[in-house]
Amino acid sequence: MRSDDHQPSSYERLTRPLVREDGRLRPASWDEALDRAAEGFRAGVQRHGPDTFGMLSCARATNEMNFVAQKFSRVVMGTNNVDSCNRTCHAPSVAGLAAAFGSGGGTSSYADVEDTDLIIVWGGNPRFAHPIFFQHVLKGVHKGARLVVVDPRRTSSAQWADRWLGLNVGTDIPLAHAIGREIIHAGLTNDAFIQRATTGFEEYRELVEPWTPAAAEAETGVPAEAVRELAHAYATAERAQLSWTLGITEHHNATDNVKALINLALLTGHVGRHGSGLQPLRGQNNVQGGGDMGAIPDRLAGFQDILDPEVRSRFESVWNTTIQPHKGKTLTQMFEAMDEDELKTLYVIGENPVQSEPETFTTTRRLQRLDHLVVQDIFLTRTAELADVVLPASASWCESDGTFTNSERRVQLVRKALDPPPGARDDIEIMCDLAQRLGHAWQRPEAEEIWDELRSLSPIHRGMSYRRLEELQGIQWPCFSEDSLEPGYLHHRLWSTDPRQRGAPAPFGIVGHSPPVDLLDEDYPFRLTTGRRLDDYNTGVQTSGFSSPMRRGEALDLSPEDARRLDIADGETVRVASRRGSVLVPAAVSAQMRAGLVFMTFHFPDQVDTQLLTIDATDPDAGTAEYKAAAVRIEKTAEDTAPAGAAGHAPVPASP
Repeated sequence: MRSDDHQPSSYERLTRPLVREDGRLRPASWDEALDRAAEGFRAGVQRHGPDTFGMLSCARATNEMNFVAQKFSRVVMGTNNVDSCNRTCHAPSVAGLAAAFGSGGGTSSYADVEDTDLIIVWGGNPRFAHPIFFQHVLKGVHKGARLVVVDPRRTSSAQWADRWLGLNVGTDIPLAHAIGREIIHAGLTNDAFIQRATTGFEEYRELVEPWTPAAAEAETGVPAEAVRELAHAYATAERAQLSWTLGITEHHNATDNVKALINLALLTGHVGRHGSGLQPLRGQNNVQGGGDMGAIPDRLAGFQDILDPEVRSRFESVWNTTIQPHKGKTLTQMFEAMDEDELKTLYVIGENPVQSEPETFTTTRRLQRLDHLVVQDIFLTRTAELADVVLPASASWCESDGTFTNSERRVQLVRKALDPPPGARDDIEIMCDLAQRLGHAWQRPEAEEIWDELRSLSPIHRGMSYRRLEELQGIQWPCFSEDSLEPGYLHHRLWSTDPRQRGAPAPFGIVGHSPPVDLLDEDYPFRLTTGRRLDDYNTGVQTSGFSSPMRRGEALDLSPEDARRLDIADGETVRVASRRGSVLVPAAVSAQMRAGLVFMTFHFPDQVDTQLLTIDATDPDAGTAEYKAAAVRIEKTAEDTAPAGAAGHAPVPASP
């Protein structure tokens, strides 16, 4: 039996609220915790104004929870400062796609990947990070599609590919430009599509002209012959799919990276048709849905522009409120505002920025500057350990009714399968209780009631009743009415011969090359890139407390050449240092790695805090940090044991 002063471990489900007293967290009643949370929010707004409040919503919770969370921020707290881990990963994809096509969703369905002639996976390892998507890739390959993987590492996905292009980290734009130039010089452009559906082609042609295949080889490390081969394969394919993930989006120039890839589709017409498209692969189960629901600072539900007075008016009439007519702060901007005392209170639901944001020491220091921090989660994360109030939630996907939206924009209905542990409460119920304490007569609605309110406000979701979602086992947005379904791919309007139906043309992105911010030199000669492994999940909060023969702990993957040169044995503990910090980690000699490149994950921060090494350089358009390109050195150490629980990762065997 637990004593009254029991504080749960990081791996134990939260079942009692915690409040900070005399510098430490102690158990409290729900009433005390909610009163404290609400009073801190009220005091912050009264003293400093509504825009000193911020909210981080949860990309693993339901659409309904995210819709209520952004409504709480805008209606109860009076600010558009709401964001989620979408900022950490795919905000550049949303920004780039929206700039080209007017909406930020992937243009294809998974069925398109199974029915295509060429699949390019650029900057990702979907076999490990997106295994469901990769099954569709393999079905396409089985039907005869060629698979090309572009990535600095020869990943487990690349081992299934017809061709792997191992480029230097941060050189995606030169490679894309060289492919585009080759398509133009070979006379393989889709001239009719370019003339009818795009703008800016001549400026783009001038932009890419210096990037010959030879120039690209010198910058990217990809052989000129491979550049030409991929250009011809992509341009001559009847149907082609181009997908990307964090290897494109976690850079200081990530939105430009995305635009450079979109340009290739505009050159060839590989968008807006069945079997052809552009597909960003979202990393968490509802990161797409969180943005769709308006849990972002510049858009209301359905990606409707918050600067549009007509859009705001529709929401204001339903919510009986006034929405601020300006964009809120992104996650990145909120943390920067903490340094300037411009953000004083923060409400975090299901996110763990201490472990997910770059430069751990800086993130922790910023959170400690806040007047009031409330964390709502299912575990006592390292972010929760800094909180003034911790609220135990039932955010687990199987403990709630609601909907989720996957990478292909498919909204799927889920039903509650398990009761949360006694003492934990539903996220939406908690927010409604807080709203009541802050003067709003919110009652706890059912999930379907929330969804119906969302449908009344978001045209792209209007035709998705719970009944239809259940009958059809999911529907892709847009779905404008209950008696219609749109094609699974977006932007087919671009192929219309009627200018009135075609709508706005898609502009070519005029973007230049900008190398990684953290430069290599004699002191820091290795390029550290980061990512995911199949055997764990994100910052480890939901998986670190469970034992499994697959969970082998963190490791520093390095090439056999570098291991020999540094006299490092597989499994030997080494020190990895960047300009910001250092960690001890066991080495894992891997044939996936090229000389000069090393790899780590964020999955095991209790063993190895990789974020001590990464750099807080962010994309100006999307606010996403450059997790993929830190400069580090590797040192042998007298340590004869690895951090607790860690062990080397054996190279993944080649595909059969």
